[in-house]
Order: sequence, then C-alpha cells, then structure tokens
Amino acid sequence: MHQTCSFKYIKGYRGSLKDFPGADPLRDVEVLRKAMKGFGTDENAITELLGSRTNKQRVPMVAAYKTTYGKDLFHDLKSELTGNFEKLVLAMVKSPGQFDASELREAIKGAGTDEACLIEILSSRSNAEIINITKIYKAEYGKSLEDAISSDTSGHFRRLLVSLSQGNRDEREAVDVSLAKQDAQKLYAAGENKVGTDESQFNAILCARSKPHLRAVFQEYQQMCGRDIEKSICREMSGNVESGMVAETMSLLQSIECGDVMCRQGAGTKDETLIRIMVTRCEVDMLDIRQAYVKTYGKSLYNHISGDTSGDYKKLLLKLCGGND
Repeated sequence: MHQTCSFKYIKGYRGSLKDFPGADPLRDVEVLRKAMKGFGTDENAITELLGSRTNKQRVPMVAAYKTTYGKDLFHDLKSELTGNFEKLVLAMVKSPGQFDASELREAIKGAGTDEACLIEILSSRSNAEIINITKIYKAEYGKSLEDAISSDTSGHFRRLLVSLSQGNRDEREAVDVSLAKQDAQKLYAAGENKVGTDESQFNAILCARSKPHLRAVFQEYQQMCGRDIEKSICREMSGNVESGMVAETMSLLQSIECGDVMCRQGAGTKDETLIRIMVTRCEVDMLDIRQAYVKTYGKSLYNHISGDTSGDYKKLLLKLCGGND
C-alpha cells in the first residue's frame, strides 16, 4: 500500500544547507589534507568541513586538491575512509550530474536492477538535469544511458524509463484547461473505463506533458471518476510499471519530488537511498521532506536518523538534515 505525504508547500528557500560565508577551496583542501595526513584520520574535521559547505563550494575542492598536492581527492578519501561514511563523503564531493550518473550506473550494473533508484532519479530531475546526466553517463561509461536502460529492463517499464531519460518534457507553466480535460478523459479511457490497461497512453501523457498541466489533469481526473490518479494506477497496474507510474505522478503532484520516496522508504531502510536523498535534496527541499516525514511517521527524520545510524556517518547525515522538528 502506498503512503502519500501531503503537506502545505511554503515558498522560498527550502533547503537545509546554505553557502558558508567566505569559503575558499584552497583553504578547505588544507583542512582535508591535514585530516588525512599522518597516523589515523580526523573524521570529525572532514564532517565539520563538508557538512557546512554547499555542493558548489565542495566540488571545486577536487581540482584545488589536485593543484595543491598533485593527488586525487577521491582516491585519498577512499583510502582513508570506510563504510557508509565513505560513501556519503564521496557522494558529497561529486557534482549533482556526476552523482546521479554514478547512481544510475550502480542501479543498472549490479546484481539485479535497482528499479527504485532508476525511477526516483529519472522521474524527479528537470530536462536540463536529465540531459546533463546523459552526457556525463556516456562520457564516463562509454555507453548511452538509453542503451543501458534498454539492455537491463523490459516491457512497459523499459518504455517508461526510456521516455523519462529523453529530457524532453514540456516545461511550460501555462495550462490549457480544455486539453487537461481531454487528457484526463484519455487516462480514464485507458484504465478504469476499459478491460485491461493501455499503459502506452499513460506513458505518453505522464512523460511528455508539463508538470503544471499534469497537476490540472489529475484534478480533472479526480472530479471525473471520484478517485485520485495514484489509486487508479495501483488498481490497474502492478510491479515495476506500477511503481514507476506512481513515482512519476507523485513527483508531479507534489512540490517536493523525492520526499515521497523518503516517506515510503523510511530512514535506515536502505543506506544507498538515504545517502542519495540527503545529498541531492539538502539544498532543494529538505525542510519539506522533514515536514512530510513527521506527518507520515509521527517522528522526525532527525530522530529516525539518530536512532538508525551511528558514528561519523550519523553526524554528517544530521548536518545535512539540518535540525529536528
């Protein structure tokens, strides 16, 4: 059964992490080098530094480290750190596109496919972000993202992911009410109002239309058949196609795009998912995710992380979380 996180969206900056005043990558890499040099590693110094810098302040550290010391920062961090703390730190010094591309690669190449990861990333990123991810993926791994998806998935689920990976969704803000009604009727005719389900019609509408337009479609759909679109998808579909379509509709219905994934997974359920959401959303909508989490579980995300994780990994996650609710 799918849980829905509903909350009032508040405008303005909703991230938990802000630029550190006067941050200088050349000074920052001195701190990192000192933390890793000699006997033992000062994990606390690494946590305090990285946990107080935004992504645009962390990424330049990679080049600054190589310029200053002639060494690769990723290599040195890997050699000094272990476990989930290592994974979290390495994720934080990658650009958003690099990190998403590496996560998609891991989701595809591992034993079995991490469908949830593919759905989460591809359904929540903008056209520009998707296009950047596909360029980085091809450059890093020598294979297009579309080919990688196609060789590892099948059927309607493959079609959904391939559609989402094009980075070609209509992004206009204007909404044509009459077209929204027509699309709602098409979705009803393709699902609730027929024997079997025409998944291709859902795919065509959900993956191509703008987000404001689709929110209007879902409202029309609710009025038309007295059931929200997510419930209809759950009734009409199953497996990965259902999960993918539900993730897509939730990313469109809500202003936060990964908060619902966090709500469904719960902190500590899967460290890879937890790391990915904390790193990619701490400068976007972490305050909304925290709000949604409390409403869904009656317990703050901060407290859940505190209880389910430990050590330096916990300290750094809590800095990204930004506070208790």
